Amino acid sequence: MAKNNYKFAGFAFALTAFFTGSAVAEEVNIYTTREPGLIQPLLDAFNSSTGINVNTVFLKDGLAERVATEGESSPADILMTVDAGNLIDLVEKGLTQPVESEILVKSIPAQLRDENNQWFSLSMRARVVYAAKDLGLKEITYEELSDPKWKGKVCIRAGQHPYNTALFADYIAHHGVEETETWLTGLKSNLARKAAGGDRDGAKDIAGGICDIAIANSYYVGLMRSGKGGEEQVAWGDSIDVILPTFKNGGTQVNVSGAAIAKNSKNKEAAVKLLEYLVSDEAQKIYAEANFEYPVKQGAPTDPIVQSFGELKIDQTPLTEIVSHRKQASELVDKVGFDN
Repeated sequence: MAKNNYKFAGFAFALTAFFTGSAVAEEVNIYTTREPGLIQPLLDAFNSSTGINVNTVFLKDGLAERVATEGESSPADILMTVDAGNLIDLVEKGLTQPVESEILVKSIPAQLRDENNQWFSLSMRARVVYAAKDLGLKEITYEELSDPKWKGKVCIRAGQHPYNTALFADYIAHHGVEETETWLTGLKSNLARKAAGGDRDGAKDIAGGICDIAIANSYYVGLMRSGKGGEEQVAWGDSIDVILPTFKNGGTQVNVSGAAIAKNSKNKEAAVKLLEYLVSDEAQKIYAEANFEYPVKQGAPTDPIVQSFGELKIDQTPLTEIVSHRKQASELVDKVGFDN
């Protein structure tokens, strides 16, 4: 079984070797901000199929700072986190190294990995629209969200939240800063309440008649409808339709979880094997079942709840380009007073 190590300071990875000369078991060490319950089934399956031990350190935050402080003595082989911005931050801080892997390159679309193979997406979530069932809404573009017909009918969490700055940054990539400012101003004027709360609150407020549509992440619908969030959230999830919006000249905006090989990895070969396993059909299926995420590998199965949303047409804007516009997006959020 894969082993967990939750101690933040003074930890040591266990070695299955004896002074009698027996071989040291192959292992790989992960630092991750992903919730233990989401990735442990994957690590257990990898250990069972390869015999490679997986040691994990779960960090709520401060991943880059931890690795940078440890320097060359860091035992980390894989750095795993959520959000493309966090992955790119690891690269920019010089904490990763390139990987040569035909499996990873063939399995992961180009816009969902670093062009120099410094990081790789492993699962996706889409920024979608929740809609009250009685609307009968079948499709919508991101651009239409600022249409005055939605005035007083839209719910969304804080504009400065990374989920939203990523969407707004993608809008900049498609339309430029000036048009995005106009769009954000229109979107703000359409809000039914202050931009706040979480994504599931959008579904809750639709059920409560506060708004007609909400902008939120796709996987929360699976968490609600499956009952993982409790009986009350089942009702929220059942009260909405899920629309996969697109840009007029693009697809649906997605964000990712992903990983990179640490610059000072001592077990790079085993680490690459684990990354390659994580894009296999088996692992992608586990991702889909554990957190209702989309697989990054084309043709890999998705959960039936997620399948019910329809076909996902991923926006082709490279994640690196989207992240490059996040500072501008954040500045626009403040400029238009989106969260006021």
